[in-house]
Amino acid sequence: MKKNIVKGFMALSLIVGLGSCKNNNGHETSAEDAKEAAEATAESMEYTVDTTASTISWIGEKPTGQHTGTIQVSDGTFMANDSIIESGNFTIDMTSIEVTDLEGDDKKSLEAHLMGTVEGKEGDFFNVNEYSDASFEVTGISETEGKMMLEGNLTIKEETKNIFFPVSINKTDNGYEISSEEFKIDRTNWNVNYGSKSVFDGLGDNFIYDDITLKLDIKANKKA
Repeated sequence: MKKNIVKGFMALSLIVGLGSCKNNNGHETSAEDAKEAAEATAESMEYTVDTTASTISWIGEKPTGQHTGTIQVSDGTFMANDSIIESGNFTIDMTSIEVTDLEGDDKKSLEAHLMGTVEGKEGDFFNVNEYSDASFEVTGISETEGKMMLEGNLTIKEETKNIFFPVSINKTDNGYEISSEEFKIDRTNWNVNYGSKSVFDGLGDNFIYDDITLKLDIKANKKA
C-alpha cells in the first residue's frame, strides 16, 4: 500500500477554497482522477474534528456580483504521529449551506436554490435531498515554491476528484488547527452545471462563473 505522510506543521494554517471569481486571488487547482488514501502508521494517534469550531467559507461569482457563505463540517478524524499528520478525512454537511451576504427572503431563496429544495430546481446546484454529504480524504502532501500543498479526494454529488491546495497546520496543546489559503475549483467537474457558459449556449451575460472559492478552517482535538 502506498503511504503518504503529511509533514511540517509547527508554523502552518489550512484553508480550502472553491472559487467562482475569475480573478487573480487564490490558488487555481486542477481536478484529477481519485487517488489512494494516505495510510497512517501504527504509532499514530487519532484526533477528532471539533465540528463546533470548524467551518468552510465559500464565494461564488457572476458578472454582476458575488455571493458569500459557509458550510459546516459534520465529522472527521486525522491520524498524527507527534508533529506529523499521516492521514485524515472529514465530512461536509451540504444541508448546512448558508448565504452570509443576504438577509430575509432573499437569503432563504438563494439557500433553497443552492440546496435544491425548490421544486423543479433540485438538480441546479447541490441537490441535498439526494446528496446530503460531501467529503474530503487526504491522499498526500508536497512542497511547491516554499508552500505546503495538501492533496486529497474531494467528493461532491458522488463524483470524486483529486485536488491540491496550499495549507498550513498549527499544532496546539490538544491537537491541530488546520487552515488553507483560498483556492479555486471548477464546479462543473462535480456536475454542478447551472448557469455555466462552458456547458450551456446562449446565456449571454446571465451566467455564473465555473470557479468556486472556498476557505476551510478545521480544528481537531486528541480523541478522549
